[in-house]
Amino acid sequence: IDWDASPEQKKQCLNKGRDNQSECYNHIRFLQRYNETHLYVCGTNAFRPLCAYIDAERFSFSSGFEEGRDRCPYDPAKGYTGLLVDGEMFTASQYEFRSSPDVRRNFPFPTLRTEEAPTRWLLADFVGSVLLKESINSSIGDDDKIYFFFTERSQEQIAYPSQTKVSRVARVCKLQTDWGGQRTLQRKWTSFLKARMVCSVPEYELHLNILRSVFVLQGRDAQSSVFYGIFGLEKNIKASAICQYAFSDVQKVFEGPYMEVQDSKWREYTGKVPEPRPGSCITDLHRSQGINSSRDLPDNVLTFARRHPLMASQVHPIGVRPLLFKRSVNYVKIAVHKEPALDGNIYTVLFLGTDGWLHRAVDVDGEMHIIEELQLFDKPQPIESMRSIYVGSHSGVVQVPMSACQRYTSCYDCVFARDPFCGWDGRVCVEISSRAQSNLTQDILRGVRGCRENSGNSVVHRRRSVMSGDDVLLQCELRSNLATPRWTLNGKELQGYDLNSGYRIGTDGLLIIGARAQQSGSYRCFAVENSVSVLVYLYTVRVHTDPYFPPLPSPPAPLPPGPEYQTYRHMEAVYISLVAVLGGLCLVLTVVLLYVSFCTRRASRDRKFSQQGLQVLGASERKRSSHLELKTISSHCNGRQGRRSVSVPTFGDMGDGFLQIVPGEGQMSPTKTPPPAPPLPMPPPLPNMDYANGLSATLPSVLRKMNGNSYVLLRQADPEGMSPLYHSFTEELNRILEKRKHTQLDLQPDESSI
Repeated sequence: IDWDASPEQKKQCLNKGRDNQSECYNHIRFLQRYNETHLYVCGTNAFRPLCAYIDAERFSFSSGFEEGRDRCPYDPAKGYTGLLVDGEMFTASQYEFRSSPDVRRNFPFPTLRTEEAPTRWLLADFVGSVLLKESINSSIGDDDKIYFFFTERSQEQIAYPSQTKVSRVARVCKLQTDWGGQRTLQRKWTSFLKARMVCSVPEYELHLNILRSVFVLQGRDAQSSVFYGIFGLEKNIKASAICQYAFSDVQKVFEGPYMEVQDSKWREYTGKVPEPRPGSCITDLHRSQGINSSRDLPDNVLTFARRHPLMASQVHPIGVRPLLFKRSVNYVKIAVHKEPALDGNIYTVLFLGTDGWLHRAVDVDGEMHIIEELQLFDKPQPIESMRSIYVGSHSGVVQVPMSACQRYTSCYDCVFARDPFCGWDGRVCVEISSRAQSNLTQDILRGVRGCRENSGNSVVHRRRSVMSGDDVLLQCELRSNLATPRWTLNGKELQGYDLNSGYRIGTDGLLIIGARAQQSGSYRCFAVENSVSVLVYLYTVRVHTDPYFPPLPSPPAPLPPGPEYQTYRHMEAVYISLVAVLGGLCLVLTVVLLYVSFCTRRASRDRKFSQQGLQVLGASERKRSSHLELKTISSHCNGRQGRRSVSVPTFGDMGDGFLQIVPGEGQMSPTKTPPPAPPLPMPPPLPNMDYANGLSATLPSVLRKMNGNSYVLLRQADPEGMSPLYHSFTEELNRILEKRKHTQLDLQPDESSI
């Protein structure tokens, strides 16, 4: 259905000073089933809300548009929630530009709303609502209730002055009992009550006060139902907590003491509470007293309810602490699902949406275990809605599978994931609902049992040949973010936490510092998770002391002694000595001539290059791609010798300009370019080996080794988007540089080291 705001309405929206890029459109804010045949929809319509009925079978408008000003907010950015219950519409928002937020029953007549004076009931930004049918099997004849969840400016005095907002839950009774008062609270809610929700991390003394999203998991009845909330910090700091609450605890708070305004401050009310209890729904007890609806309530009860909408007690989460707390993550939406596992238990699976990512986690005995992270959109964008396995953003809707067991390629992957949907059948990871469960392996509680050693696990074999004295990084990429690496050399575990040990273990691999001959051997990298070690990488490393010159041939076997042999040996020695002297003189002259010629050309080229500046320009967008490696070269001039290995990440084509070398502001004419430097001789690599002086060519590293004694870390303009394993050895390399600079740093490097 195409439903755009008309050009005339867009023009009026612009005349009101609204943004033509985001506000002067028709934003759909409400879409729910009205009955068996129709849906009901409301849109902002460029700051003039409209609503309409949709024929569900034909999916087309079935009637004209209705005025939506009391049912849908003007501003598409305002918090909003709504429900259709038995033909009745309940919504909560700030409906007009200058109005206060309120909770409304929009139809049928009479409509109800929250009170504004003398005590403003709401200063809220709504995030969700739910109906709990508490009248079903009720022993007291209670009414169904609608709960609203929101964040608002704090009205009471709190212990954290830096926080100006609090999270709330409010409730009203359905139409059967709440019709507003006869004289007091006419066409206003008589059953409105609200209370504060608390979600804090005690060990950090961190109090998360902004409610971002809620999801209600209804049980057999209202008392067994629970809801989950995502909480964040008021300041612009990335942190999220997931707290779980019981509706039975909410009900206890609403039955507790009230707050009232005393000397312009909210304090707990300690006086007498009138009967029947203000804010309560009509029950069988009220009916026995002749009170069949809110219009039969005495004025003193309604006046008290008008002045005491806030409860003194707070709603605390189950377990008094969050189920999950994560720094540097802003969760924005949540959905919850119950799933039975092979052990007979039913586990709670949480789907948590961030900016374009989805985290799937399972509740194991009150602790959250994150199963996986899924990228939902190519470009990062906030998730705006989530219903079961459907995730919506401003650009589209994505259907997400409950689980994708085929992504787990080994028994360890399948079992370590602790995914209630998945089990190992001996060959592949499958969904337990699709196979006979008797031959499947699954361990949700511990995540360690059922796999034979290296069953179905693939091990990467690599060989490395390095030069003595070089630093080399052996990569070990762990598939699981929860795993830690463990390294062994020839079966002996390495404890690489000291520079003097010659090793350093990081998150991305093992750094061999100043390779020595005794460091040759078989290196194994194990992924350790849940106290189980799984072999993932196997390296055969060979350290060479002098790969450039082959060993001298063995001397000929000695002749038997005798007079002829002695004469022959004397003459042979004379000839050999003469030839050796002449050959040595020729060799020395040749080397001197080549040396003078080479250094003369180099000096001439250096003078030309000294007039030119170099700049390295970084592109604004980054994409991971292949790596360009400049192989090891050797130079000999002025008595200095060095080996260098440079691994340069390339992003897309070089023509896109991730790394460009351009002329600077020197005196050289822009129309002339210096002649290219002649290629320097390169020793041939050892046959059939992955030759890796310095850093591995296969590793996407940003480390640059120069002349064997210093390092430079090249950063992009936006380091936040860079993988954390690029920086895992930064501190270590700085320590290496600090240790070496006084003894090895060349104060007059040749041009290839600049």
